[in-house]
Amino acid sequence: MTDFNEDKQNSRLDEIRKKEEEDVAQILARRHNLTYINLYPVPINTDALRLIEEADARAGKMAVFNLMGKKIDVALVSVDNPSTKQILDQLERKGFEPRLFMVSPLGLEKAWSRYADLSHAEVSRTGSLEISSEQIALLVSKTKNIDDIKKQVDEVMQTKKAYRVSMIIETILAGALATKASDIHLEPEENYANLRYRIDGVLIQILQFDRASMDQITSRIKLLSGLKLNVKSEAQDGRFSIKITEGDIEIRTSVLPGSYAESIVLRLLNPKSIAVPLEDMGMSENLLKLLLAEIAKPNGMLLTTGPTGSGKTTTLYAFLRKVYSPEIKILTIEDPVEYHLPGITQTQVDDEKGYTFLNGLRAALRQDPDVIMVGEIRDEETAKIAINAALTGHLVFSTLHTNNAAGAFPRLIDLGVNPKVISSAINATIAQRLLRKLCTECKKEIEPSTETKQFLEKVLASIRLPEPKAGLTTNKVFTAVGCDKCNKTGYKGRVGIYEVILKSPELDLLINNNPSEREIKKVAADKGFLDMRQDGVIKILKGITDLDELGRVIDLNEEIV
Repeated sequence: MTDFNEDKQNSRLDEIRKKEEEDVAQILARRHNLTYINLYPVPINTDALRLIEEADARAGKMAVFNLMGKKIDVALVSVDNPSTKQILDQLERKGFEPRLFMVSPLGLEKAWSRYADLSHAEVSRTGSLEISSEQIALLVSKTKNIDDIKKQVDEVMQTKKAYRVSMIIETILAGALATKASDIHLEPEENYANLRYRIDGVLIQILQFDRASMDQITSRIKLLSGLKLNVKSEAQDGRFSIKITEGDIEIRTSVLPGSYAESIVLRLLNPKSIAVPLEDMGMSENLLKLLLAEIAKPNGMLLTTGPTGSGKTTTLYAFLRKVYSPEIKILTIEDPVEYHLPGITQTQVDDEKGYTFLNGLRAALRQDPDVIMVGEIRDEETAKIAINAALTGHLVFSTLHTNNAAGAFPRLIDLGVNPKVISSAINATIAQRLLRKLCTECKKEIEPSTETKQFLEKVLASIRLPEPKAGLTTNKVFTAVGCDKCNKTGYKGRVGIYEVILKSPELDLLINNNPSEREIKKVAADKGFLDMRQDGVIKILKGITDLDELGRVIDLNEEIV
């Protein structure tokens, strides 16, 4: 009975102490002309709390407890604390509009206690989302396929915890890393939102969730990416990074206003995905040998062509790694710098500041480089300077947006480059696409239909040289099935298909007469070079991919030259 009375008495003393502290806080609020608030019944917004790191919040005797757009509610116990003033200045410089509230020390302790509830993700001073290695390892280890992602995201969606939004984003990101997705798409509809991953170049539906969660996720991602929370009618681009044991994964954020709400695409830039050796890209032995000889030359230009997502950047980076040595200076002009390569000077164009590909290339030539990579040739002046650099002792790598290797020559002529110097400057033009590979665990051997067999035989017969088609037969092919290992898609991983055109006397004569793509293709075919369709058919007959996948990325009905 005594214990009960003692507990009751202690409880009453605590209540009295709390009331006294709240009374003092009210008096101080009036003295400093601030609004008083009792934080005990007030829910603490953990996204707001993250704006100040815990150590800084304790030093400044303050906490941000609510966030609406750029407007924030800040609890403090003193307006004279130098740390408090410094932190408020920092928040205002970031564009936040603080509204100050006087609170009691006990109320502040209640807000600080919520730091312990935050998930392992923290916003660092550099604006990156830091996920502890233990947390990411745990999430990735639970994720073997798409079904696991659906289950995990759905479980987090149902939780009522205060840090639910951060948990959702962590789980979505971890699922993307585990399945090697290149992009995450968050797409709002009228009453729900879609979550899709791009895996091996194809979008895969993960799940649908409620619009209220989508709105919260959008705000959180915009905050992480350094975007304006109150701007919802304009496209915005930002970035943040995930720190894991293996290194930093940079996330590029694109926010676009849609019919119902803002659509978000997160591009995951994993250094491992770009670090593919030239030998592992799916090039034939003969093509690889030819390209290695071309990039070993001290000058000239190699152009890669193809649409966005066809692996051009990966190929150029593989070239750079192959030619790199401490004895030469390599300089790149990119938009943007997607992956950082050690030992190479990389610069990023910034149109708003006037640093374009053209200006970058002009400046690069004053830096005494041996090798230059220009992310893309877009205009006449850039094309002419790049060609001139290739003629004056530099090795130049760049890209053009054309459908095939032959199209690079008419495109350069259209840009105003003198045809007489094109063939002298260009060592090789390369076109490429990425095909999904059949899953080795579940692919199935079948006999091709009569129509398929006739097509394969026709393409095979068009290959001039005997070596590429030696030992191949059209009597059997493989088809996609689908299993847990490949997320029921039947495909896992990707491989490139390529076509190349090298400089030759025949090409020199042709280019001076402003040739068509077909005429250039014929010269390349006569030399025995494979086009992408022929390279794809060889990979089909080797069981690497199938005809459906080849038809997804190139036109199978194009006239055979």
